[in-house]
Amino acid sequence: MTEPQVPADTLKPPKRSLGEIAFDIALWGGIAAVLAVSFGPAEMVKLPLVFSNSDNMRQFGAEFLRPDFSDWKLLVAQMWLTIQIALWGTFLAVIIAIPLGLAGSRNLSPPFIRQPVRRLMDLLRAVPDLVIGTMFVVAVGLGPFAGVMALALNTGGVLGKLFSEAVEAIDKGPVEGVRATGAAPLQEIVWGVIPQVAPLWTSYALYRFESNSRAATILGLIGAGGIGQILFDSLNSFAYARVSAIGIVIVVAVTCIDMLSQTIRSRLI
Repeated sequence: MTEPQVPADTLKPPKRSLGEIAFDIALWGGIAAVLAVSFGPAEMVKLPLVFSNSDNMRQFGAEFLRPDFSDWKLLVAQMWLTIQIALWGTFLAVIIAIPLGLAGSRNLSPPFIRQPVRRLMDLLRAVPDLVIGTMFVVAVGLGPFAGVMALALNTGGVLGKLFSEAVEAIDKGPVEGVRATGAAPLQEIVWGVIPQVAPLWTSYALYRFESNSRAATILGLIGAGGIGQILFDSLNSFAYARVSAIGIVIVVAVTCIDMLSQTIRSRLI
């Protein structure tokens, strides 16, 4: 039995219009131009120094090969504090992001509500968490709470954007079914929207928790507590063996969080 012949025309790749080709050339040409213009400001001329100053790097790396775990209990305790900062920051961010995500979605909110909410989310995302953390350090003093609030506001803007996009992608059928029963708008959201987006929202929140576990270490630079504060103190005192031990503790903790997060997300699918 012979196989049916496929017309030769169907085997040809689709032809692209002149406008599509011109757009691609302009896009990639623009990226190449920006890279070329940025070569000087980014100091890419210093790239050869990475190899010419290799002796300094070898000496620096040699210290990292001898991690100092003499105070491992303190490091583990501070890493646990960092995780707690990230956990509370992410939890508060979710509380902030839920109303922002609902109010900022095109299919639930009118423009006069949606646009101000979207600009607020842009503001929260645009301001670095170090700047927000510094503001809270000035307001409430040094300590983990400033780090929690910095992560909460910055992550709230990020999750709010992601949550709104998830809401905009929902199936309208369940919402219309709930509306047909005479339900109020709030009931439409609770019974028609939330069940559809809850798994995706949870996945986004877990991703951000992983990211915040790393970001919380940087907040130690401004005195927001956690292992980051010990990390920067060790760097400033050139105690690279201790820095190596701190780095290992951070990597192990973040890896464990990532594995736990993957397990939870796999059960949501």
